[in-house]
Amino acid sequence: MTEWGEEDLAAIAATDDPHIAPLRADGITPGTPTWIWSVVVDGRLFVRAWNGVGSRWYRAAVSQRAGQITAAGSTRPRV
Repeated sequence: MTEWGEEDLAAIAATDDPHIAPLRADGITPGTPTWIWSVVVDGRLFVRAWNGVGSRWYRAAVSQRAGQITAAGSTRPRV
């Protein structure tokens, strides 16, 4: 898991526009960005699917354990 820097977390917490795109099954191509709910607690970023653990992006994220997050005007790859 990649750690988030304080500046990254502050920027994400200050916006309400995060989108997540887990990698597709090929392990290389990002999926379609999906708007997500997020919160920063004790220096950690937590995200949640509107439709719960059955959401397509959530299942892909758990399977691939990599992707990208777009928030606060920039896209950050995370592995």
